[in-house]
Amino acid sequence: MLLLNRRRFLQTGSLATVATMVPKFLKALERRPIAAPGNKALVVIQLSGGNDGLNTIIPYRNDIYYQLRPTLSIKRENALTLTDEEGIHPAFKAMKALYDEGSMALLHNVGYPNPDRSHFRSMDIWQTASQSQDYWTNGWIGRYLDAQCKGCNPPTQALEMDDTLSLALKGTQTNGLAFTDANRLMSTSNDPYFKSLQASHHTEDAHQNVEYLYKTMGDTISSAAYISQQSRAYQSKAAYPDTELGKHMRTIANLIMSDINTKVYYVSHGSFDTHVDQQAQQQRLFGQLDDALNIFVQDLKQQHRFQDVVVVTFSEFGRRVAQNASGGTDHGTANNMFLLSGALKQQGILNAAPDLAHLVEGDLVYNTDFKSVYATLLHKWLGADDRLILQQQYPHLSFI
Repeated sequence: MLLLNRRRFLQTGSLATVATMVPKFLKALERRPIAAPGNKALVVIQLSGGNDGLNTIIPYRNDIYYQLRPTLSIKRENALTLTDEEGIHPAFKAMKALYDEGSMALLHNVGYPNPDRSHFRSMDIWQTASQSQDYWTNGWIGRYLDAQCKGCNPPTQALEMDDTLSLALKGTQTNGLAFTDANRLMSTSNDPYFKSLQASHHTEDAHQNVEYLYKTMGDTISSAAYISQQSRAYQSKAAYPDTELGKHMRTIANLIMSDINTKVYYVSHGSFDTHVDQQAQQQRLFGQLDDALNIFVQDLKQQHRFQDVVVVTFSEFGRRVAQNASGGTDHGTANNMFLLSGALKQQGILNAAPDLAHLVEGDLVYNTDFKSVYATLLHKWLGADDRLILQQQYPHLSFI
């Protein structure tokens, strides 16, 4: 009977994808002081699928842009002006307002050496912060948890708004936790089936992989009540959009305002894999992103917390400079990143626009390694040893 139960457990992913490992199996939830107001948080928004950066920040004085994109380019009169040389996509009205008030910074040409155009491989590189020739099995946020959160209880320092946990949040010893609904997480953790598995488990004869899954289940059970409690401590009255991203940003705002011990939030949006009909797809996805971030920022401002939060966006690669024959763009290399916060030390466009006259095989050339962005966030915002976590020293930037 126990064997059958274990087989069923191994086939059940609802808990295995939403938890972390703890130093002691099924360690009970301890009541410890939560973070005081002013607790800094990092919100990472993954633009999945490879967002086209050139139609995000438009070089509307560059003739090459219009020559290579005769029907796909954004007309100058439609772009929202940032500088004399560049504008932002017309869907980003709230982002434009944040730029104008000094709450947004933008990095051009972000990438890495020897770029890979595969969605899966390039995303692995971004999520692990490895070199393109290396294959790592843990992520940069997961290693942050390994370094900063050994023995932390409850183990909820990094949360992902998803059904499955991304590689970015998987550490060697400690993982983040993924969920989409705090109440459903709580309900699942109280399922009698999992309780019976917990009671029947014997650590002395368990296989290593089975033991890992039991630890995963145990940590979820110990964390679910805390997350559910904290998610109800503050209930935003802001009118978040009724989209998946809007719901996730509401959850994140509620948790930030509750002063939960979470330091990193991770959420995905997309797909931006716009080989066909790019303009309509970007317009829709950018509109959803702009609406959700607009309410999120206003919510934080009203509670005087925007200065405690940094939002960063990234995508696994940009798109090729020339449009294809299907009204879209194919996989490229370097891209831009947005940074939003009430605590920025540098605002606006932080580096030079892409050089469209000097491409490599039709692709943009990166000049800012994304791992420098990570190093800056880890060291300056999260107070962590970025060299230890990234396993190499990268230059720190000055946006915070």
